[in-house]
Amino acid sequence: MEAGGSREREARNYLEKHRIMELLKYLTSVLLFIRPEKPREYLIAILEKLRIAKATGVAFPFFMDHSNITAMFDMMDSSKKGTISFVQYKEALKTLGLCPADEVLKDDGHAITLDKFKSEVNKRTQEI
Repeated sequence: MEAGGSREREARNYLEKHRIMELLKYLTSVLLFIRPEKPREYLIAILEKLRIAKATGVAFPFFMDHSNITAMFDMMDSSKKGTISFVQYKEALKTLGLCPADEVLKDDGHAITLDKFKSEVNKRTQEI
């Protein structure tokens, strides 16, 4: 039974090392947000842009612009208070593939504003 556990652990380590799960979550969330008419071609185009970015050393191409991020925030801010809860914030980052499930985010007790949300999305995108 140890061999199976070892292979599973190796697979998990491989996925974590190469951030595969974050990439897949990101691709899925962008796909569902944009809903292109030809999803396979769209995903291939995204992956090609990622390959070029890595080969040339340019920044990671983020496929959601500020208007998309604002729209996402507005959907979560249904009461139009200009803030979202920490739970909504964390779930949004997970949905975008920008927060691993095991990452512990510190809740400072303050509501999250649009500016903070945009800033964190942009910062985490650059880290990828």
